[in-house]
Amino acid sequence: MVTYPYEWPFAMLRDAAALHLEILLAALDEGFSTKDGSAFNLQFDGVRPVFIDVGSFERVTGPWPGYRQFCRTLLFPLMIQAHLGIAYQPFLRGSVDGLLPTDVAAMFGGRRKWKKGVLRNVVLHGALERRALSSRSGRSSRSGSEEVKAELRRSGFGAELAKAMAKKLLKLVRGLDAPRRRSTWDDYRDTCSYSTADAAAKRAFVERALADHSAGTVIDLGANDGEYSLLAAQHAERVVAVDADETVIDALYRRLRSEDVTNVLPMVMNLVDPSPAIGWRNAERSSFADRVDGDVVLALALVHHLVIGANIPMPQVVDWLRGFGARLVVELVHPDDPMARRLMADKPAGLFDDYRVDAFESLLDSAFRLVEFEVLPGGTRTIYLAEPRA
Repeated sequence: MVTYPYEWPFAMLRDAAALHLEILLAALDEGFSTKDGSAFNLQFDGVRPVFIDVGSFERVTGPWPGYRQFCRTLLFPLMIQAHLGIAYQPFLRGSVDGLLPTDVAAMFGGRRKWKKGVLRNVVLHGALERRALSSRSGRSSRSGSEEVKAELRRSGFGAELAKAMAKKLLKLVRGLDAPRRRSTWDDYRDTCSYSTADAAAKRAFVERALADHSAGTVIDLGANDGEYSLLAAQHAERVVAVDADETVIDALYRRLRSEDVTNVLPMVMNLVDPSPAIGWRNAERSSFADRVDGDVVLALALVHHLVIGANIPMPQVVDWLRGFGARLVVELVHPDDPMARRLMADKPAGLFDDYRVDAFESLLDSAFRLVEFEVLPGGTRTIYLAEPRA
C-alpha cells in the first residue's frame, strides 16, 4: 500500500531520510548524483524503506540539486520534532512541497539556532533562500538558485564536497530523535476496562476469524499499540496498522524493526480526518480512501470513539465500514461499559440514546451478513464477524 511522509511516525521518516542519503553516497561513489531529495522518492514495504525514484540518477555536475528538497520534506520535519517537540505531519500534509527554510528559521529564534544542525541547515539555508529571492527579483534572466549553483561550481563544489555534505547530513539525521511524549493512548493496555477473561476471549475470537479466512491484506483501524496487528501478521501476507496517535505508532514501528516483523505497515492517521487527495488538481497524492484495499478489516474498540467521541452518526460509521468491501471483525462497546460511560460523561443527556446494541446490530445486518458473534465474559462488549452483502 502506498503511504506518504505525513502518515509516517518520527522513526519511520528518519529511516527514510537516512536511506535517501545512503543511496546518494553510493551514487556519488560511481560518479552519479540524484536530481532531487524528496521524501516522496521513498515507500515502505512493511517497515523496510525502499527508494523508488529510479529515474532520479544523473551524472555529477556540481552541488547536490536535491539538498533543498531534502531539507524541506525530510530534514526540517525531523528537526522541528526532535528539537522543538512540534509534530511535523500537519505541515507535510498542508504543503506537498514541504516546509519553507524561512518559516523553519523563524521557529529557531534566539538560542534555539545553536541546536544540533540548525545553524548550517536552517539559519544559513534561510539566508540563502532570501538572497536567492532577492536576486531573482532583481534579474529575470537567471533565477537566484541558479546563481547560487553557479557560484558553488566556480568554487570547485564537486563530487567530493557533495559527498562530505551528504556524510554530515547522514550523521545529523541518525543522531536526531524525538522526545518521548505522553499521549492519550500510549498506556491504553493498562488503563482499559478489559478483564483477563475478556482479553483472552477477544483475542481467541479474532485469531479464529483470521485463521479461518485466507487474507492477503488486513487493515487494522485504530490499531493502538499493534497487539492485534501483530496477531494478524501471523495469518496475513501484510497488515496495515492505522492510528491517530503518533506516539503509539512510532513505538510500534520501532518494535517491528527490533523484532524483525516485516509484514506490518504502520500509519499515523486520524480516521475522522483521513488523508485527502492533495497536489495539482488533487491528483498528485491520493486520498486514504482511494489507496486502502484489504481483505479483512479489524475495527476493535473503535465504534464508540467514532460515535460518542467524534459525534459521527452510527449509520454513517457502519456505511463507512461497509465501504471497505472486506470481511469485518468489529467490536461494540456497550453503552453501560466504563469506557463508553467515560466518553458520555461530558456529553448532553440524551444525545446518544440511539447508541444501543440492538440499533448497531440492525445496521450491521443491513450492510453485512453476520457470520458469528460473541458477548465477552464481562457482558459489556460484543465482537462480531461479518461478510459484506452484495
